Amino acid sequence: MSRASYPRATTAAVVLAAGASTRLGEAKQLVRLGGETLLERAVRVAREAGCTPVVVVLGAEAEMIRATCALGDAVVAVNERWREGMATSIQSGLKAVRAGIAAIGEANGVVLMTCDQPAVTAEHLRVLMATGEMTASAYAGRWGVPAYFPATAFAALGRLTGDAGGRELLREARTVELEGGELDIDTAEALDEARRRFA
Repeated sequence: MSRASYPRATTAAVVLAAGASTRLGEAKQLVRLGGETLLERAVRVAREAGCTPVVVVLGAEAEMIRATCALGDAVVAVNERWREGMATSIQSGLKAVRAGIAAIGEANGVVLMTCDQPAVTAEHLRVLMATGEMTASAYAGRWGVPAYFPATAFAALGRLTGDAGGRELLREARTVELEGGELDIDTAEALDEARRRFA
């Protein structure tokens, strides 16, 4: 496909999936829900929302996860510094986004998401992106990912440190309600609940 066939601006997605899943006791990226792994599900939802490129950031057990999951045309970035916190994974993802869009135009923004929130839908991501401004998901009285960051926020994302992720940047952001967004699969009990709700 020629460069002219692509849109000049795209919204990328970065799926943060570098953690070691110590509380769950197994790689959550590979947990199956409804016939697909959690990581495959997150990539599918991002694609269905129209995100391009879709970047997956791996860290712990990266080779095993990459070999096991069917990620299609998703760009895989391996964050060797994943133990230092989520900020390093965000920065690895943004670096891959910049490389991935080099041939097709510019990114007008990025959706940051994880692979362990089964309530996330393509429609929810589209609503986040449509705001055109920094927008977080709201659930259970708090806010967080998935979240949309316009390109003007990329520099601030690049300055993050530690494990806070983008939450500090989202303190004054608008929010979109995500029903069930508080369910993230960190424990065996949460996985059982996810299978009851979504399998």
